[in-house]
Amino acid sequence: MRLSWNEIRARAATFAAEWAGEGYEKGQTQLFYRDFFEVFGVPVRRVASFEEPVKNLGDRRGFIDLFWKGVLLVEQKSAGRDLKKAKTQALDYFPGLKDADLPRYILLSDFQTFELYDLEEDDAVFFPLADLPRHVEKLGFILGVQKRSFKDQDPVNIDASELVGKLHDALEEVGYTGHDLEQFLVRTVFCLFADDTGIFEPRDIFLDLLENRTREDGSDLGGWLAQLFQVLNTPEDNRPRNLDADLARFPYVNGDLFRAPLLIPSFDTEMRARLIAACQFDWSGISPAIFGSLFQSVMDKNERRAQGAHYTTEKNILKVIEPLFLSDLRGEFERLKARKDSRRRTELQAFHRRLAAMTFFDPACGCGNFLIIAYRELRTLEIELIRELRVYRASEDQKELDAADLSLLNVDQFYGIEIGEFPARIAETALWMMDHIMNNRLSLEFGQSFVRIPLRKSPHIIHGDALETDWANVLPPERCNFVFGNPPFIGAKYQKDEQRAQVRRIAVLGKTGGTLDYVTAWFIKAGDYARGGKAAIGFVSTNSISQGEQAAQLWPLLFDRCKLEISFAHRTFAWGSDARGKAHVHVVIIGLAQRVAAPKDRLLFSYDNINGEPHVSTHTALSPYLFDASALADPHLVVRETARPLNGLPKLIIGSKPIDGGHFIFSGAEREEFLAAEPGAAPFLRPYVGSQEFLNGGDRWILALHDAPPEVLNTLPRVKECIAKVRAVRLKSNSKPTQALAATPTRYHVNVIPTAPFLVVPKVSSERREYVPIGWLEPPTIPSDLVFVLNDATKPLFGLLTSAMHMSWLRHIGGRLKSDYRYAIGLVYNTFPLPPVLESDLVKLEPLAQAVLDARASHVGATLADLYDPDAMPTNMRRAHQALDRAVDRLYRKKGFTSDRERVEHLLAMYEKITAPLATPAAPKIRKRRI
Repeated sequence: MRLSWNEIRARAATFAAEWAGEGYEKGQTQLFYRDFFEVFGVPVRRVASFEEPVKNLGDRRGFIDLFWKGVLLVEQKSAGRDLKKAKTQALDYFPGLKDADLPRYILLSDFQTFELYDLEEDDAVFFPLADLPRHVEKLGFILGVQKRSFKDQDPVNIDASELVGKLHDALEEVGYTGHDLEQFLVRTVFCLFADDTGIFEPRDIFLDLLENRTREDGSDLGGWLAQLFQVLNTPEDNRPRNLDADLARFPYVNGDLFRAPLLIPSFDTEMRARLIAACQFDWSGISPAIFGSLFQSVMDKNERRAQGAHYTTEKNILKVIEPLFLSDLRGEFERLKARKDSRRRTELQAFHRRLAAMTFFDPACGCGNFLIIAYRELRTLEIELIRELRVYRASEDQKELDAADLSLLNVDQFYGIEIGEFPARIAETALWMMDHIMNNRLSLEFGQSFVRIPLRKSPHIIHGDALETDWANVLPPERCNFVFGNPPFIGAKYQKDEQRAQVRRIAVLGKTGGTLDYVTAWFIKAGDYARGGKAAIGFVSTNSISQGEQAAQLWPLLFDRCKLEISFAHRTFAWGSDARGKAHVHVVIIGLAQRVAAPKDRLLFSYDNINGEPHVSTHTALSPYLFDASALADPHLVVRETARPLNGLPKLIIGSKPIDGGHFIFSGAEREEFLAAEPGAAPFLRPYVGSQEFLNGGDRWILALHDAPPEVLNTLPRVKECIAKVRAVRLKSNSKPTQALAATPTRYHVNVIPTAPFLVVPKVSSERREYVPIGWLEPPTIPSDLVFVLNDATKPLFGLLTSAMHMSWLRHIGGRLKSDYRYAIGLVYNTFPLPPVLESDLVKLEPLAQAVLDARASHVGATLADLYDPDAMPTNMRRAHQALDRAVDRLYRKKGFTSDRERVEHLLAMYEKITAPLATPAAPKIRKRRI
């Protein structure tokens, strides 16, 4: 068993007395460090080597005085020698070491003084030999107890997961698969971690067992592992008296981790080598929060090629848990700590008990990242709290409490649901791993050994479908404090039938629920769950739930049915990984509180750059579109799709939709070939323009046979062949309306054949553009259904639609296709509030709108995509747009606007006024406006 810190300090005092006054480098170094490591109860030759040769130092060959690969490099000098030169010498060895062997610590000594450098934490401590007892915690890494800072995507986590991946592949290749493989890997990873972090004592007993007790051909390795797992599941008092001594050294672990029996794989030479290679890796540096997701990826070879693609950075997890609960808890602790009255101690103790009573629930927990980071941060807070409480015991000269009595928090406060069995078990194991890391930190903080083995308490991670599970059976809502996590993102169009059915059932929207993303089911179910208790909610979501038609469907449910309010929100930012194969997606974070418990001040985190850092603002109410809603009479206001323009604008329509199976549509080359065989078809082939052709140029044509005389068609056999193919396509359709169209095969499903210039609005436009490129086309061009068409449009109307004001409305009220802007007639155009000015004021926009068109025309050969690329936009075009923007802004408000956010908040207030009278019988009719 590991020595207590008190015993280590006593040994350190004896060591310091014995070696006082000694100091001959050549003759005493090895004896000195043999005794030094014995202070910690660790045989030095088990972990390190003396006079380790180092190559690749130019023409020189060096020898490290003591070297523990990946952990410690010692440079020893005789008493009184300059340690500055020793440090330079130590660092000179680094180029000759493999990356995996580079040490975290450098120890310099002249026998009577020590200098210890922690290269990872950029920390150093200097002390004389006589003070060694006071500084033994700094050397806790010898026991596997060391300070750990957590970094997003530390490469050590990737290296570790790749080692497990190689082992996984070797096992799978011999037919060891499924549940047994998953459980075996989870248990193995725990042993690898335990071997390097002080759970197994002494260190490396697992590696020692594999290297020295198993045959090189691996034939008996499975049997040894089976017996080891059984030992780890058996209390020491219940083990056989004749148990092998190397197995008897292992502690009782339990905690359900080793309880269930497994089929044990058969190993060969290569498989044994892979397991030993994983065991030789230093597992003390991994973060359980990060490693869990990476470990899961080893189960899928395709995912492993993009290691880290589904990894959530710790920094992003903190964006959820800090405003949800962590900031408030830290703030409360700081207020209690600052108290000077007689109640200070009592209140701190009550706060500690309250922390220990809190419960945390992630109903889509995956590998447990959110739970693990939350547990780590709460344990960190608890350590600070214990530090304050210990002051009282010291001042009262009371007996110091054991470390085991200091910590009240444990992993059984954490609950999760995960649909995959393997990640569910990883989450459980990773929480135990984090518990051990935090116990080590507590040990270092207070100089007492604290190892929570055996594992008497377990996290509550349920393997099941969260949308089919009654959350109250996992954790009664009246006991739950916080629900949080990162539910799956699946758009309505990409859901499986059963997923779509789940969303509809939970939303209780009938058939209309199909437009909601999958993630909304977690929001709604969490809202229903919270009504039975006191839980606050914080979820990550794609930004689609705060835009488009989803906002109008989802938020009334959350506000009205679930009685929730938005307590905090992060506006759109890039959520992803810095790892290889990074998978960035645009997300929002939304915190929800029950209406009766909603905070007075609502926090809004906004990003000037989606990859940058946010700035925070405080508001009395937040809109579902994640804007300040304090100016709205109804902060719950959502913009609803409408079939007619509420603003009096002329009707916007979609372009032609042929439903022809492609038989009427030709590329430029296909058109030339067709006309060569049938030149009489030339009058009926007309340019065909969708978003792609309008923005990027292109050569596409369509047969327009709407008014073709039958006697002419009878002279065009190839045209008639196309007509016959279209009829056949429509007849084969499963849609009855499409089948009916077979009776009129020369007509499209939607027929838009302009006879005069018309304004075109692309349905989809890149998120990078500041402005959606809108412009005119002329006959004989036929617009496709991938653009919207406005006949008889005027220059002032063009100016309004292409202005920053309208673009702001589109960006924040319209929906998205992936991350691109998706224009919508009913949601964007029909609802866009017009400025409250006379038509004569609107006419003043005409020359400014013309200036934009002139600027475009001055760049012959450039496509609209070229011109509206934000990095390549010509200066004269940008200036023309800015002048137009200023003029449009002043039509809405004399002082103008400084940001999109101001524009949308102003427009929402206008929309509220436009729509409010429509609910009453006396609502005035809205007349069309000629703009």
